[in-house]
Amino acid sequence: MKKTLKLLCATALALASLSSAFAKDAKNGVKMEKLKLEKKWDKTFALSDSVSHKKVTFTNHFGITLAADMYTPKSAPANGKFAAIAVSGPFGAVKEQASGLYAHEMAKRGYLTIAFDPSFTGESGGQPRYMNSPDINTEDFQAAVDFLSNLPNVDPEKIGIIGICGWGGMALNTAGIDTRIKATAVMTMYDMSRIANKGYFDENDNEESRYQARVAVNKARTESFANGNYPTAGGLPEERPEGDTFFSQYWDYYKTGRGYHPRSLNSNMGWASTASTSLMNTSLLTYSNEIRSAVLIVHGEKAHSRYMGETAYNNMVKDSKYTANKELMIIPEATHCDLYDGGKGNFIPWEKLQEFFEANLK
Repeated sequence: MKKTLKLLCATALALASLSSAFAKDAKNGVKMEKLKLEKKWDKTFALSDSVSHKKVTFTNHFGITLAADMYTPKSAPANGKFAAIAVSGPFGAVKEQASGLYAHEMAKRGYLTIAFDPSFTGESGGQPRYMNSPDINTEDFQAAVDFLSNLPNVDPEKIGIIGICGWGGMALNTAGIDTRIKATAVMTMYDMSRIANKGYFDENDNEESRYQARVAVNKARTESFANGNYPTAGGLPEERPEGDTFFSQYWDYYKTGRGYHPRSLNSNMGWASTASTSLMNTSLLTYSNEIRSAVLIVHGEKAHSRYMGETAYNNMVKDSKYTANKELMIIPEATHCDLYDGGKGNFIPWEKLQEFFEANLK
């Protein structure tokens, strides 16, 4: 009897703990994780007087609750319905950094916007932490479109997305599956599956290199299971790398007051050591040449990642019937990280972005 009572008590406590960790989303009946959201303003940019801000949450189709910052222009359109844009990236950043800046700036230009943290990162839910998945992360963008499409002050026929760095590739991948998206801007993009399978500049594009990478990541999986944790692989060094390499450019953004944020894994401890598993067996952008909606790919002339954007553009328009609304824009003198926050040359082409979305979200 005592054992039975103990078992019942333990079960009741477990159920109570589980129910306290989730709340039901009244909109779609999905259980939402109870997230801890920062109440104070903690972005790497200042809030404009012309924009209102609030935190919002929504669930994706994997049951993960995502956290986002919503930016709404204080001047509403005559019909009360905004065109809307969802933003995410860079890969390993948080919404308080570059994606928030883009969302905030586009809100100043008249769009209702959200900048969201991808699954397993930032203030969003998902366990274990600091993981990524091409499937789940594409779904994250689609969930953002779900959310925007159901806002009473948004026109669901006027929704676009912006993806930065590794999330540029995810955005383009999402545009290939989600026909609700009318316009996609891809900034300083990475194709993360290409990096995972071939290395930077395709220097490890051979079977032996891929095999050794698989051996290493699977060894790490065994160790993670045995130890009951998911250690991170380590982030940028505490001291700035010498020279002007792309690693030093990353350091200049993520490790200084320019872009540092305590929740950003790029600013701190890096991805989980097993995070790349799914990407190593995946090829993004398979049907990119079938994207009918408008796409703008923007890269810096001096960006180390430029080759990925150019390849993505060429593959998108090759043997395609849908080329008239596709564009590749190269920003003179700009590096990869210059398109995170403008850099010293104010390199982000805000007027071009406004023109692009005005032309395609009408």
